[in-house]
Amino acid sequence: MAQVHTTTAEPPPPPAPRLSTAPPTPSPRRRTRRLLGLAAAVGALLVAVLLSVALGSAMLPPDVVWQALTAPDGSASHATVSEARVDRTLLGVLVGVSLGVAGALIQALTRNPLADPGVLGVNAGAGFAVTLGVAVLGVTRIEQYLPLAFAGAVIGSAVVYLAASGGRGGPSPLRLTLVGVAFTAVLSGISQTLALIDTETFDRMRFWGAGTLADRPTDTAAAIAPFVLAGLLAAVCCARPLNAIALGDDAARAFGLRVGATRCGVVIAVALLCGAATAAAGPLMFVGLMVPHAVRWLTGPDWRWILAYSAVLAPAIVLVADVVGRLVVVPAELPVGVMMPLIGAPVLILLVRGRRARAL
Repeated sequence: MAQVHTTTAEPPPPPAPRLSTAPPTPSPRRRTRRLLGLAAAVGALLVAVLLSVALGSAMLPPDVVWQALTAPDGSASHATVSEARVDRTLLGVLVGVSLGVAGALIQALTRNPLADPGVLGVNAGAGFAVTLGVAVLGVTRIEQYLPLAFAGAVIGSAVVYLAASGGRGGPSPLRLTLVGVAFTAVLSGISQTLALIDTETFDRMRFWGAGTLADRPTDTAAAIAPFVLAGLLAAVCCARPLNAIALGDDAARAFGLRVGATRCGVVIAVALLCGAATAAAGPLMFVGLMVPHAVRWLTGPDWRWILAYSAVLAPAIVLVADVVGRLVVVPAELPVGVMMPLIGAPVLILLVRGRRARAL
């Protein structure tokens, strides 16, 4: 009797796991802690806004401040609150949000926790454009600085990105950093040379170059708001892919991510955000460096949370620095660009000396 040999069909291979650009889902406890921390950051921002509106070189009683906000009568004290301080506070919020988010984006793009938006040549481009405007075009008023500074910031970012894109491999983080540093050095040297040759140029742009929220045109916040909103929208679109880019270009491509498109989107967001902030307030240093580095200690490596925290805490720190600058040398004021390093440097030193921060 012939034996019938039967073969057992091999089971089909299991489906390949679906790759995701998101980091592992955090535990409910950690997620709750992050949400509570973000709520506390929003509370700190609200306190900073109240302090910015209530305090200044002109000491006003709380009831006068309240009346100026609810029922202004056109008096000098009410105008100080309802016009000067409110506009200054709104500008501080927009500038802080822009620099905080731009700093987080550039640190994610270059995978360097010590990077700031100036790496892309934003500040150098803005400063060079303003210097040319003052020296060549005879620009004298701050409202004339805004379009020049914004155009210079955007063009500077584009030049750095295009220069780093040449050759094989495209715009790698190392290329972006090296080209940005070289571009910043060249433009800064030319700007300083023009300012030293023509002392009138230096005197005109000295106040803008220090970085300040004071004495800006009343419509400055409204002028930069569309660019800030566009930059924030681009940042939101790039937040999720940044988690994959943090693992390296090869890993990001394995996730199916278009690395070049993400980098281009990040550069556009940084140019819009930092360009608008620099045009309005001058080159404010340290915000984009300190805040994202500090919030990483609270949020961990998830760039979605880092961007959210930076967008809330950066304006709070800018406003606090501005308020301190109004009070330390009454009746005069110190620009916020001077106060930021004085306040931020000790905080950053304490953070990097911490055990948890060294592990980030």
